[in-house]
Amino acid sequence: MLQTIDWVIIGIYFLLSAFIGVFFARRAGSSVQEFFLSGRNLPWWLAGTSMVATTFAADTPLAVTELVAKNGIAGNWLWWNFVLGGVLTVFFFAKMWRRAGILTDVEFVELRYSGTPAAFLRGFRALYLGLFINTVIIGWVNLAMASVLVGMFGIPPGQVMLYVALSLGITALYSALSGLWGVAVTDAFQFVLAMAGTIVLAVLVLDLPQIGGMAGLLEKVPPWSLSFIPTISSGSTGETAGTLTLSGAAFFAFIGIQWWACWYPGSEPGGGGYVAQRMMSAKDERHSLFATLWFTVAHYCVRPWPWIIVGLATLVLYPELGADEKRMGYVYAMRDFLPAGIKGMLVAAFFAAYMSTISTQLNWGTSYIVNDFYRRFVRPDAGEKHLVAVSRIGTLAMMALSLYVTSIMETISGAWAFIIEAGAGLGLVLILRWFWWRINAWSEIAAMVTPLAVYGWLHFATDIRFPETLYAIVAATTVAWIPITFLTKPTDAQALERFYRRVHPGGAGWAAVARRIPDVKGDSGYGRLLRDWLCGVILVYSVLFGVGKILLLRTGEGLIFLAVAGAAAWVIWRDLAGEGSRSGERGTRKEEERSNGNR
Repeated sequence: MLQTIDWVIIGIYFLLSAFIGVFFARRAGSSVQEFFLSGRNLPWWLAGTSMVATTFAADTPLAVTELVAKNGIAGNWLWWNFVLGGVLTVFFFAKMWRRAGILTDVEFVELRYSGTPAAFLRGFRALYLGLFINTVIIGWVNLAMASVLVGMFGIPPGQVMLYVALSLGITALYSALSGLWGVAVTDAFQFVLAMAGTIVLAVLVLDLPQIGGMAGLLEKVPPWSLSFIPTISSGSTGETAGTLTLSGAAFFAFIGIQWWACWYPGSEPGGGGYVAQRMMSAKDERHSLFATLWFTVAHYCVRPWPWIIVGLATLVLYPELGADEKRMGYVYAMRDFLPAGIKGMLVAAFFAAYMSTISTQLNWGTSYIVNDFYRRFVRPDAGEKHLVAVSRIGTLAMMALSLYVTSIMETISGAWAFIIEAGAGLGLVLILRWFWWRINAWSEIAAMVTPLAVYGWLHFATDIRFPETLYAIVAATTVAWIPITFLTKPTDAQALERFYRRVHPGGAGWAAVARRIPDVKGDSGYGRLLRDWLCGVILVYSVLFGVGKILLLRTGEGLIFLAVAGAAAWVIWRDLAGEGSRSGERGTRKEEERSNGNR
């Protein structure tokens, strides 16, 4: 049980979070730009840390513990495969999102497309993502927090939602007061606290006599749990304890299809959701790129190893846990082995992880409802003060709705797979809409609707299951949206030219538009961007494996990986420095031209 010092630490945490919200309330209330985008003035480190904090929810350490306890370190490839798409966003899309000058990624629809189909798509996406998908996400995060409270304190299941509701209410209150400035700053504070807590837990668990340090842990865990690479078999994907075993089809579905073809919150192909919100909130294009790069490195390389170490330790500490209970090994380790004071810190860290995710989901979801539905279709003439007031009310209403959704959810298992399958095939359209003028609103509508229909057929009429379902869903979606693109009218020429002038994406896919407005110079250097993307992927995986090898006392191998990471980082830095020089030269020439013109 918690001691007085633990409750004091938890209370201080809540007071600091509330103080930050009150501190930024006046600034957030000046306009919807301030409320939802922090006035487009976030530095890269704050924007990137806010992204990382959002993806660090209360259920994340539990999920990684379950993956490791069932399938060893290799089990994490079920989410490590998203590295390729994350790095693609860094180099190809971060700058263009900042350049677009819009409030939400849903608003992008009417910047890029035109007519009634674009208006319908914007309104539909605002409600579908802002209400349905968003409240489902908040619902499963609430359930995860409830499981932590039950396991940690033994709170009866019938009462635990009262505690979750209290935490959610505090989060909604400071989110409604402070907007994205308060959310981002509290995210940074909460991320530091959450990471410190998980690192302390990992260190203390390793120091237990039952474990005997890292050397003792390596001797006690089964050898299969230490493999970094999944086993590829000619049969089906394995479900029993042991190194993650994937069929060849499942492995390729994860590595070759999912990262670019599937929409998933926080890992959208081309960026989107709260990641796009942070990119659009950055000070400028370079801050947007570096924010996304820091997010990608921290998300995959910094966060997971304390969780993985505790996950391995639970194999020794709680060998009796069944398959459905393994995720709770993390909570039991907190409950059973932490001293007073440290236990309070860890509980506060879990609240921090929970609240950082919830605050972003509330702010992001409300931005869709207010900007892309209410202001666009209900009150287009509304003033800034009115919209801020509606945003604050909407944040609290979103909280209430998410509590209702939580009350009718029974399990979070399979929810992530459903969301991936329901957006399979959409990813290619989300990427190509930036690089090919012929993509129109009907392309995106077809790519959103088709996966839902195919998903229903596969799950009710066949025995094919995730991830093999991705082959059929992606293929059917692609077959649907390509002919629909050519059978429907293209986006109006004026809308295409407006988009090109603002974003100037460049490339062969925009040549037809570029010829009509030769005064606008499109982006170039896509070969360099591909090189940076490849080096970025090498950088992330090399740091991830290098840190892991060193922690697992395989220092020589770890140093080799880190040396490879250093070489990849040098190539990226050289390219970015060269790009900065070229941008500065272009800016200087433009200033000289303006000066000559004035003379």
